[in-house]
Amino acid sequence: MSKEYTTELQLDFGLDGSGLIPVVTQDINTKEVLILAFANKEAFDETRSSGWATYWSRSRNELWKKGLTSGDMLKIEDIRINCEQNSLVYLVVPQGKGACHAKCDDGGPHTSCYYRRITNDNKLEFIEK
Repeated sequence: MSKEYTTELQLDFGLDGSGLIPVVTQDINTKEVLILAFANKEAFDETRSSGWATYWSRSRNELWKKGLTSGDMLKIEDIRINCEQNSLVYLVVPQGKGACHAKCDDGGPHTSCYYRRITNDNKLEFIEK
């Protein structure tokens, strides 16, 4: 049976489990996209066992449990998988003040990493809430 119609989880992290798949993280209540990050098998397994959004940091080359140091953790409510089983959506309840490591003018975190839009003249415009 093809991946599109099976009920078996068949995520492809590569032969040694170190491959990365994209993970869109979305607020379960507002549906706002908070983060796009990546998970390897270790990060995915940690997310499943702990109930907290955990990723693989490509810049630090290490496991990254979102919010562990900032307090802005993301509680997993549901995990969705695409038809080809090569990307995920984590539906979460944010537990802190925001989700992004970048700070607002007041020093607090942005609620989402997507806090700017591209204007018609190719500038970036901050989206105020």
